[in-house]
Amino acid sequence: MSDVLKELTRWDETICQVARGHKLDWFDIAYETVSYFDMLGAMAYHGLPSHYPHWSRGKAFELMHIGYNAGVEGLPYELIINSSPSIAYLMVENPLPLQVLVMAHCVGHSDFFKNNRTFAGTRPETAISRFRNARNRVQSYIEDPSIGIEAVEEVIDACRALSYQIDRRGRRRPNEKELLRSYSERVRDGDESLPDDFNLDKVPLEPEYDVFKFISEQSKTSPAWRSDLIAIIREESLYFMPQIRTKIMNEGWACFWHYRIMNEMDLPDSLHIPFIKNHNAVVRPTGSTINPYHVGFETFKHIEQKFGLDECFLARETMNDESFIRQYIDFELAEKFNFFSFSRKGKKDSSFISVDDIIDDDDGWSKVKEAFIKQIGGNSIPTIYVDDTVDNTLVLRHEHDGRDIDLNYADKCVEKIKRLWGGPVKLLTVIENESFEVS
Repeated sequence: MSDVLKELTRWDETICQVARGHKLDWFDIAYETVSYFDMLGAMAYHGLPSHYPHWSRGKAFELMHIGYNAGVEGLPYELIINSSPSIAYLMVENPLPLQVLVMAHCVGHSDFFKNNRTFAGTRPETAISRFRNARNRVQSYIEDPSIGIEAVEEVIDACRALSYQIDRRGRRRPNEKELLRSYSERVRDGDESLPDDFNLDKVPLEPEYDVFKFISEQSKTSPAWRSDLIAIIREESLYFMPQIRTKIMNEGWACFWHYRIMNEMDLPDSLHIPFIKNHNAVVRPTGSTINPYHVGFETFKHIEQKFGLDECFLARETMNDESFIRQYIDFELAEKFNFFSFSRKGKKDSSFISVDDIIDDDDGWSKVKEAFIKQIGGNSIPTIYVDDTVDNTLVLRHEHDGRDIDLNYADKCVEKIKRLWGGPVKLLTVIENESFEVS
């Protein structure tokens, strides 16, 4: 073992000792040392050591590589996978103080993965094997002379247009057979809560927010391999959605604990001073965008100061970004963040931006908070659900929340979905307060 690896191993043991003293409970972490080039590759594949091949991976890698070489794009300090054991990457170009910070940070992330209820259905103990199995299935379809790479990539491209159109809150919806049985009993019993024109032949009987699942199960023209590809992309969405829904909390929790652990390890000045510099660089506010590390770290500090450390653990276990912000960011903290809401104005020149609300009173504060919540936890992704199927036409509906969808993008998405469904598709929405159909 090299001297560097011996040093990292020694610090890892110290980090774990301090973390256990605070009752953190994380998956075992397998660290892999990689070059910056390998880190770019890991990022392109979302860190997973086995992920299905697709042209977008190479595109992402080349863009990041060009940006990195040009000095206009940096690399993350860390990359860790929600699996058991967790897999974390340490870039060999990083100096020792940064490596130690990264390892402490990863302990916080892994503790969050293991204990936050949003991740309860991600099955981390089988994550790597599931993705490896999916990759092998995709590769088999690519190599199948009756299918081939073009057909496979066409389906994957279409699925990516539906990215994260699943039930994001992890609710279990009864399948159509269960719903039909339930509603048949209600009709038979004369349930007066049902409308007079309730149609038992309607499919789906209730709005279906898992569009991936519905198309995979209900499409009458989809061959088995295509349904399997849809299921693979759906599985990927189910795995990554909890990370989208908890970005602020997850990064905040990891920063909260790396800061505490590093300060309790009695670091020599040669490590402590660079650590403070790196920590401040991570959690500093940014000028034009919300820094989730900053918001999460300061909010957990705020919770500890007002309610105690036990409340931090309770939040870590039970909440996602939306509930976290609603519960804990009060007027005092939002004023410290200097939050405000803004929008683009002008039909001819959309680059004109005006500030809509600031945190100056209860009314302005509540509007800013709601605007913020709409941008986090996956809430910036339009919510689409299956409303009906009529003569093999898939009828989708946009759950309008005051924000109009981009019609050019919606039109392209509908064309992609038609290929998956194997028939006509309609998307019903609202544009400028008027009903609108994309088909």
